[in-house]
Amino acid sequence: MSVSETESVRDALNGRPAESADATESADATDATDGLYEVLDGRMSPDQLQDVVRSVLRGEGVPPGEPELEVLKPGTYRTYVDGTCLEIRSRPLPDVAPDTLDHILPAAGSRQVLLTTSGPVSDGARAVFRRLVEKLTLRGQCYTEAEIESIVRAMPLVDRYATKEPALADWALIFRDHYVENSVGFLLGMERAGLDPDWVFALSKGDRTLHRSRVHSWFLQHGYLSDVLDNSVINGSADATAQAYALGVNERVNAFIWRAHAAGRKVLVIDDGGLLAQGYGSRGALTEHIDAAVELTVSGLKRIAGAPGELSIPVLNMARSRLKTMLGYNEIADSCVRRLRAVLPGEKFIGRHVLVLGYGTLGARVAHALRALGCRVSVVDTDVLALITAAEHGFETYRTATEALRDHSPFLIIGGTGELAVTEENLPLLPDGVYLAGFATKDFSLLSEGHPGVESTVVPYVGVRYLLPSGAAATLLGDGRSLNLFEYEGIANRGYDAYRAGTLIAARTVCRDLDALGPGLHLEPVDRAVDEAGLFDAYYEEYLAGARRRAGDAAGPVPATAR
Repeated sequence: MSVSETESVRDALNGRPAESADATESADATDATDGLYEVLDGRMSPDQLQDVVRSVLRGEGVPPGEPELEVLKPGTYRTYVDGTCLEIRSRPLPDVAPDTLDHILPAAGSRQVLLTTSGPVSDGARAVFRRLVEKLTLRGQCYTEAEIESIVRAMPLVDRYATKEPALADWALIFRDHYVENSVGFLLGMERAGLDPDWVFALSKGDRTLHRSRVHSWFLQHGYLSDVLDNSVINGSADATAQAYALGVNERVNAFIWRAHAAGRKVLVIDDGGLLAQGYGSRGALTEHIDAAVELTVSGLKRIAGAPGELSIPVLNMARSRLKTMLGYNEIADSCVRRLRAVLPGEKFIGRHVLVLGYGTLGARVAHALRALGCRVSVVDTDVLALITAAEHGFETYRTATEALRDHSPFLIIGGTGELAVTEENLPLLPDGVYLAGFATKDFSLLSEGHPGVESTVVPYVGVRYLLPSGAAATLLGDGRSLNLFEYEGIANRGYDAYRAGTLIAARTVCRDLDALGPGLHLEPVDRAVDEAGLFDAYYEEYLAGARRRAGDAAGPVPATAR
């Protein structure tokens, strides 16, 4: 991957439009006598730093006869490129906070690296400098071996079910999900089950998860392909720049599928409907098509329903599985409330009024959690059975947000419907200073996608403050997407361990039993495979069976498989 391609992926991960080649050239086209410098921090040893520098120099082809690299002392180096002196100096940083969910002992060391040039800067020297900055940034962001082992230890159920499945040896995988630690642990589990790591293409959904750059860097270092296919493109709300970037990603996806089929492999997609929505699961819709899929989310099911053509492949439905309904949503709701409290550390919650829009599988759990904190919670839903259930659990209920906002002035409104929840009619009723917290993308899209007459101000790492036509101000927390994935890791690794283990079981099932599964969505095979694997029993014994010592604890954790 070239420097410009890598920078484009980083921009996409961070929600920034990629710069054009002309803009990049303009930014670099400073006076040739100007010196270049860059300061970066990263988790790497002097030996790893030297390995990266030597690798870049070999790749950029330092002219013959010039010294490749002069080692002044460990962590400090000098070289010459076209007569330009380039120095790399580094120093260890004092203790830094853990950059993973679990702390590591001994703590992962970090170094600060200074790159400088002196003398006239040639085009060749500038190219080497940029390449060094890019490669050192990627290497410094990578998880260390100890950090990877900690992720694997935190997902014992994935490890338990990551036994060899011969059928996986002939498959390639496109994995599109959030770039979080449990995604790393899941893919390592797939490898241990028999998936060839050379045939993995990972795609971020575009959420601003806390460690997205570390995950991306580790994927590349590990040998995966890694890119971004943003949900806004799938949902039709992306701007022209994002749409153009997605076209390039689709070309890479098409090429990956073609290479896999040419090598005699089938292609499995684990996704939330993003690729199937574009027709990859329907014959005749696109040039390239996949062979099977595992669907992870309810929003993905909606996307599949609107996909072009008719499904011609089996899709295992994890989204509606008993596993996700009974275990997954409890963890999702917990992560939503934890993130909400963290992003508003100065706010009082106890005793204050909160309005929850949508009393579905997630909304109901969030409503109960907020009431347990001491909030006074009202519920809005269009489904009368949901309203009955909420009312019989003691919540004040309304059929519309308009009715609820006329009766109350909540300090916080939660959106969990997955549909447009705050409408034009509601805007004049929003109380001044209200916070809007969306745990589904569309709920507050009236504001997040731009609304005429509404002024907006970004509040870094908090959200966007809108000045409404009524004169009131409303702050949308996060970036208009799921708040629990905004600059946050989402669900704890142990919290999502069971769902990731179930996804692994489903992937093994569809790859092994492909010929027995006809085209369309399949739920019963998922529930049956999870039951036959004994996952619920394993989950109970691992996490809930009390304080008694489990057999095998004394043997210690299973180390990660390092590539």
